[in-house]
Formats: sequence, structure tokens, C-alpha cells
Amino acid sequence: MNKPIRLGVLAWEVARNHTIEDYARHLDALVAEAAPHADLLLMPEYSCMEAAAALTDRPDPAAELAAVCRCSDAILNIMRETAQRHKVWLMPGTLPRPEAAGVRNRAPLIAPDGQVAFQDKHVMTRFENESWGVRAGNPPGVFETPWGLIGTSVCYDSEFPMLARAQIEAEAWLILVPTCTDSMHGFNRVRISAQARALENQCFVAVSPTVGDAPWLATLDENHGCAGVYGPVDRGFPADGIMAEGKLDQGGWIFTTLDPATLDAVRENGAVRNCRDWPVTVPVARRIPFSA
Repeated sequence: MNKPIRLGVLAWEVARNHTIEDYARHLDALVAEAAPHADLLLMPEYSCMEAAAALTDRPDPAAELAAVCRCSDAILNIMRETAQRHKVWLMPGTLPRPEAAGVRNRAPLIAPDGQVAFQDKHVMTRFENESWGVRAGNPPGVFETPWGLIGTSVCYDSEFPMLARAQIEAEAWLILVPTCTDSMHGFNRVRISAQARALENQCFVAVSPTVGDAPWLATLDENHGCAGVYGPVDRGFPADGIMAEGKLDQGGWIFTTLDPATLDAVRENGAVRNCRDWPVTVPVARRIPFSA
């Protein structure tokens, strides 16, 4: 049976790294701050790209990606060791992983004992596709955790309802959205999408963004967003569905306790039953004739 989770969600303020150890210390400090207060910690997409400043001599997106890919195994080890040291479940953002078929944007979920599983980003943004050549990864899956099944929808993936819906139909009740957006347009697309996924599936969706300006990097030069956790918009929940939300463009953690039993109740006895009423087939629109 699914059980409540204490969730920590971070707005990661990008820091300047001069060495890989600077990134490791930054990650460790953030996890050390939050681990006593949460069961699982969520961090943003591409937050580890701040380490690129330690590996390149000038802002250049291609060079930064290549440098982080060369250090991908070392960075993953830093992430795993941090989770083990603080004995916490950790999604430390996403990590570019060089694969035989090309670079994938992969979100690791790390258990306190260091075991790791990955959810790939499935739909690439124009920048990833056209400038970086990052390839689409595996389709949506679900992680088995002590709190039941949890899904991850990486940034742009959250904007496509069928991806989250596949995870809900696989019995996920919480969807984690690590994100990295360089404009308010981009962040609002993700935030609105997260709220829509929570509404239509009567589930919880958590969003973790990068924030702040980092002109010493090409890939994380400008970052906008706020940490947020969203739920159903129905009785028993806040009228706007916002379970918790940080301040815009301000780094730091938010924490909230999420109880899956409240989702069972609203799916059965809510004013509407969005999750249950999801159409089995997608209708084909017809032209509606006018008559005199």
C-alpha cells in the first residue's frame, strides 16, 4: 500500500564552480540542509551543468556539454556518494550521459544505499535537438519506492499529457519534474503543464527549477522559476491546487507531506472524477455544419 512521503523540492541557485570538488561541495551542502526534513529530495534538470565552468575556459554550449559528458561517470559517483552519506532518497537533477546512440538526458533516482535507476527525457527541446544533438531517451516508466510507484517527467516532457498519463495508468501517484528554463515563458509552460497534469490525473506533481544568472556559463546563463508542488483542484485540496510553492527566482527548499490516501478519496468522491473519466480513445474532430 502507498504511504505518505515527506518531499523536499529545490530551486537550485546556480553557483560558480572552479573545480569538480566545488560542485560536489555545493551538492553536499544542499542535501545536508534538507535531508533531516524529508524522505526524498528533488533537484532540477541540468543542475550539474554548473560544473562545466570548472572544465572549460569560456562559455560555449557545445564545449560545456562535451566536458560534462566526459566527466559523467565521476559526477554520477558524486551524486551517489552524497545520497549514501546523508542516507536519503535523492533525484539530483538530470545528467547528460553519453550512450552508443548519442547523448541522453537522464534523471537518476538514487536510493540511500547508492543503488540507482534512470528515467530518460523523452521529448527534446529545440535547443537540445538542434544545438546539442541530445537524443530522445526511453519512454516513461515508474520507480518502485518505499512510498509506492513514482514517475518522472523531465521538463519539456511534462507538456505532453500522454506521457504522464502512461505513468498514472502504471499506478504512479506522484510525478517529479526536474526542469531548467531560461525564460518566464519556458518556466510558465512547465508550471502550467504540471498543474494540468495534477488536475487531469488527480495526482501530485512536483517541479524543481534552476534559478539565477550565471554569465560564466553558456548553458545555465539565465534561469527562472520557483519550486512547487501541485495537486488536484477539488474538495479536500487548496482551491488553486497549490500544495506548496517557493518564491519566484529565489533559491532554496520547500517541504510538504503528501498522502496518497487523499488522492484515493478525491478520485472516488470529488466533485469531478478527472482521472476515471479520461477518454479511452481520442476522438477525431468533425466539422460541425450550420443550418438555417
